[in-house]
Amino acid sequence: MKCLRCPKQATYHITEVLPEDRFEEVHLCEDCAKKYLVEPHKKAAPGKATDVPEPAEEVFAGPTCESCGLSYLEFRNHGRFGCAHDYDAFKGELLPLLESIHGDVRHVGKTPRRLPRTQGEQVELATLRRRLQQLVTEENYEEAARVRDRIKELEAS
Repeated sequence: MKCLRCPKQATYHITEVLPEDRFEEVHLCEDCAKKYLVEPHKKAAPGKATDVPEPAEEVFAGPTCESCGLSYLEFRNHGRFGCAHDYDAFKGELLPLLESIHGDVRHVGKTPRRLPRTQGEQVELATLRRRLQQLVTEENYEEAARVRDRIKELEAS
């Protein structure tokens, strides 16, 4: 699980007990947890202004899906979306998360090593494979070996 404040791995899982029998889970890395645990002391100091928000504020919850009511914090805690609209509702938060996990924000996939580079090579490969099957059926093994070598040559390039 990732830290709620930075892209590091969360190692501290803090449950805040709020009024009215409510609970809030906060997942933080070691550095952010140290800052988080010091925050109440900063707020309690009279006359000192701080720009650090309270844990119960909406900053930790993040955006909320209008369709299902799921908050980003709930998604982070449980790892599951509530509906298909969550992808759009949390897009701003999901893109950096996906980039940190997968290294990119869109799926690229893999290219087969034997994929021919041009359309001409592709047609030639298909023709050679059919020819190879025909030669093996006819038991013309010398010619089949030449065709096999040509197929390997095309696949290697």
